[in-house]
Amino acid sequence: MITMLSLLYKSTYMFVVFYYAIVPLGYLTKWWITDTDEKMKGNSTILVTGGAGYVGSHTVVELLKNNYTVIAIDNLVNCYAKNNNEKPEALKRVERITGEKVIFYNVDIRDKEALDKVFKSHKIDSVIHFAALKAVGESVKIPLTYYQNNIGGSGTLFEVMGNNGVKKLVFSSSATVYGTPQFLPITEDHPTGQGCTNPYGKTKYFVEEILKDLCTSDSEWKVILLRYFNPVGAHESGLIGEDPSGIPNNLMPYISQVAVGRRDKLQVFGNDYPTPDGTGVRDYIHITDLAIGHLKALEKMLQPTFTSWKAYNLGTGCGYSVLDVVKAFEKASGKQVKYEIVGRREGDIAECYADASVAKRELNWTAKKDILSMCQDTWNWQQKNPKGFQSPCQGC
Repeated sequence: MITMLSLLYKSTYMFVVFYYAIVPLGYLTKWWITDTDEKMKGNSTILVTGGAGYVGSHTVVELLKNNYTVIAIDNLVNCYAKNNNEKPEALKRVERITGEKVIFYNVDIRDKEALDKVFKSHKIDSVIHFAALKAVGESVKIPLTYYQNNIGGSGTLFEVMGNNGVKKLVFSSSATVYGTPQFLPITEDHPTGQGCTNPYGKTKYFVEEILKDLCTSDSEWKVILLRYFNPVGAHESGLIGEDPSGIPNNLMPYISQVAVGRRDKLQVFGNDYPTPDGTGVRDYIHITDLAIGHLKALEKMLQPTFTSWKAYNLGTGCGYSVLDVVKAFEKASGKQVKYEIVGRREGDIAECYADASVAKRELNWTAKKDILSMCQDTWNWQQKNPKGFQSPCQGC
């Protein structure tokens, strides 16, 4: 009997020691936390405008992985769907990647009535706003279309949000708001709106100003402006990536289409810039790093202590020239990328790269992938999807 009591006391003692010492230590060091615990970070419903686009679809992946409910809207201008009544192919593949469902509406943000119906059909907590026309060169040719869509559409969205009591927003802005850089690397303190070289950049600047005025007029509004640099790459699965319609406006998809044989050669716009090799220098950021940056911004904005608005740069802090990217892609793919030098493109600038230290300090975010990884993932996507989303993914 005494022996049994002694064993019981010892067992009780060991349990108490384990429960009050080992378990808390495990939580502090995070080795006790399961994948399920990590996924419980998000527990709210997020409306993602432009959710079927390049940056939008990759961000939806990260949201779903972190247990957020996602409602995506898109007018199919920058994405592929078999018909207007079908979910875009990018979101179908997002569902394959995550094993989660995406609620989708074919809605243009300029359609106030349709937008309002979405808000009234769901309890939306916050919005991540991507929907916009986004090609620098095109914006120079059709500026009125860009102003009507990007500024007019955003104004309608914000009005509908306010009418439905949803006043938390992460805005997909751009480094183009800084115009021609007055100093490098560019910090968030760099002037905005001065010397914007194209209508696309001006639309991002004007929408930022609208949001700042909203926050001033109503303390319930909470806004984070993400000024990011040049998104490239693709999801590591090769299921989703950048799939421009027509001739690509951005460098990386053009290079990859040359490498896969869809185009004869790359046009390099200008080799007389004051840069090491004369071609334009940009800060390229992997699309997955960028998507995670949106998640970090959302988490920051949802904190009770966050008020008004704040801007963050998302970039690597490294500048790569056009020819640097060509060489990196040739190394990643084992393919030669033919190119020709042509005249400068209107609206372009010589150099642009970020100081992203504020995002590192306040969002606990930093870009992890280098230029070679960006090229490898782009090539993986392009090989598996030689014609983009319009053909089945090969080997996926």
